[in-house]
This record gives sequence, structure tokens and C-alpha cells, in this order.
Amino acid sequence: MEAALAEPPQWADSAHLGRARRLDDAAGRYIEFCKGTFSSHLRLRGMKIVVDAAHGAAYQIAPQVFHELGAEVVAIGCAPDGLNINDGVGATHPEALVREVIARGADYGIALDGDADRLQMVDASGRLFNGDELLYVLAADRLAHRQAKGKPRGTELGGVVGTLMTNLAVELGIQRLGYEFVRAKVGDRYVLEELHRRGWILGGEGSGHLLMLDRHSTGDGLVSALQVLRACAASGRTVAEQLAGVQLFPQTLINVRLQPGQDWQQNARLQDETRAVEAELAGTGRVLIRASGTEPLVRVMVEAQDAAQAQACAERLAATILEG
Repeated sequence: MEAALAEPPQWADSAHLGRARRLDDAAGRYIEFCKGTFSSHLRLRGMKIVVDAAHGAAYQIAPQVFHELGAEVVAIGCAPDGLNINDGVGATHPEALVREVIARGADYGIALDGDADRLQMVDASGRLFNGDELLYVLAADRLAHRQAKGKPRGTELGGVVGTLMTNLAVELGIQRLGYEFVRAKVGDRYVLEELHRRGWILGGEGSGHLLMLDRHSTGDGLVSALQVLRACAASGRTVAEQLAGVQLFPQTLINVRLQPGQDWQQNARLQDETRAVEAELAGTGRVLIRASGTEPLVRVMVEAQDAAQAQACAERLAATILEG
């Protein structure tokens, strides 16, 4: 991991490049594309941002984009050696970003993963925001933009697509904004398919894959970060302030290893126990039981407003599966 360098980094030297010259190379075109998704009348001047590129695909470009939009940039995870991609840094290991944001007194931290399509963010207090929370911020920003233009609620997005794992608090929050919310299977490809099927433009998942089809045809962590920062600049409110009405429900996830030939889907006791748990939660939580796609496991997830209740219910369901 590296912080601000004594010598100006390579990305800081190219801010003077003319647009015509820049458009001759792929990296330059991509930088201009990313900047073009940020509002032309807004800038990041006066903001200090830690950018963690996970020693991956955006290690040169990510710091430069924020620098050219006026931010003071501290770069970490920007020294790939061919082996260290995602190694203790980036969106899959955001604790490094949390430490650096606090140590540097930064306003925000941006964490990408190795191929730069995931995003996690950190604020000045060290609070980490996952993809579910950022999805809500983007939906609320679109609503504010429509209202400022005097247009009806929900007419731009139509609705928002999450996944089976999207936190219930985010679903309820998005519904309060006036948008329909639907869940796709876990994976950004399924979110994208559902968006295309419905003709909607906004979706994402907790891992930080966010899709804004009026900005890009696929998930892009840099573009996603710029849209969140644009929402903050436009509203004058921090990410935490925009999420004041959305408190994530505690989730308990238990992986249960199956015995050879065990058919958990035909387990009548599990079906009865699942109905009992759902009745106990009574709209204040939810249950998701699904098979792993790669291992002989059943993943039991219970979400509830009370963490102890979520844990106890998940353990009951897991025990029922183990008992066969």
C-alpha cells in the first residue's frame, strides 16, 4: 500500500494534456468519458479523496479522474507488481481504505476492485458504505433531480433492481421514494438482464456492482463513484446524511454443508420451520435459503431489525437442515 508520493505521481502530470491530444489514446478517451458523466457545472475542489484501485485495472486512471475534477487525491493500491491485485486493498478489503481515510483526514475514500467494476465508499468518520446503501443514494438523487424539474415521481427510473441479497431496509427505503423495487438473482449480469427486460436504468448489489444505464452500458466503479459524489455536491449533503432514514437490517448468514444425496428442498420440517420464522418476523425481516452454485452448501440468510433475532432464527433453520 502506498500513500501520497513525495514526487508528483504520473497521473498528476497529464492534467495539462489538450483534449484533442488525449482523445488519440484509449486511456485518455476513458478519462474524458468518466469525467463526462459528472455534471459540467460541479467540481470536487476543496475535497480530499483517498482512491484505492486495488493494484488493478484503474491504478493509473482512477486517481487522475478525481484529480482533474479538482479533488486533492491520495492514492493507495496503485502499485501493481503482477501478483498483488486485490491483496489486502480495494473493494474486497476496504479496511485499508478506512484506515487511510481517517489517517489522512480525508472527506471520502473510494475503493475499486481489481477490474474496477465494484465500488465501496468511506466517509470522513470511517463509516463504510456498501453497494446497497449507495444504490439508495443514487435512487434518491434521481428523484430529487426529477422534482427539481417539476416532473412526477418515478417517471425517470420506473423502478430499481436489486438482488435476493439486497438489504430489506434499502428495499423499503426505495419504495418510500415512490419507486417499484424488484429482486434479481445474485450477480450483476442478472441485474442487467432484469433492467433490460423492464426498460429501467438503475440497479445494483451489495458487493458494489452498480448499474446506471443512462451513464454506461455496464457496471463501472469509477462512474458509480462519480455519480455518488455528484449527488453529494448537488444536494450539499453527505452520503451519511442522505442515508439518515435508511438503517440496514442486521443479516445473519450460515452455510450448511450437505451430506451426499441430501435433498434439502424436499425437507418438510424445514418448510414448516421456514413458515414459522417468517410468521415470527411478520414483515420486519425476511428469510432466504438457497443452494451454493459452487459447493455442496445451503446458504441460510435471515434478516431482521433485531440482530439477536436474526441470529436465533438462522440457527434454527440451519439446525433443521443438519438434522435432515
